[in-house]
Amino acid sequence: MINFRSMCDHESGAVIALWAACDLTRPWNPPEADIALARHNPNAEILVAAPDNDIIAAFMIGHDGHRAWVYYLAVHPEHRRKGWGRRAMAAAEDWGRAQNMPKIHLMVRQTNAPTVAFYERLGYCDAETVVMERWLDHERGEIKKAAKGPE
Repeated sequence: MINFRSMCDHESGAVIALWAACDLTRPWNPPEADIALARHNPNAEILVAAPDNDIIAAFMIGHDGHRAWVYYLAVHPEHRRKGWGRRAMAAAEDWGRAQNMPKIHLMVRQTNAPTVAFYERLGYCDAETVVMERWLDHERGEIKKAAKGPE
């Protein structure tokens, strides 16, 4: 059985490629910056599954002192429907428990119904919370605004 482990520094390119292949990256959220933030934060980690040294699943997890958060959970398209997503979430939950977090959260784009259904099958539910944002980095906010197009 292959378990999830911490990502090694030399694996960041492969993790970014996996996230891109799974359509998880966005121009206003450079994954390189997110990886650097997680790698230098004691409250965050990037976990990977890499049988035969090929990364087939990865996710970022962290906590804010109150809840654990899962980001960028990805399973390579060729390895889907083999239990890797479930194993990834089990590893995320174990990580959260080890950090003494009472709950775990994640965000899914509203347009991603298959992923919402996946998490519902694992026992996750809509937290009935609206997530709001305001960009403190004006340049990244403008990139996102431009990508969304005219309103």
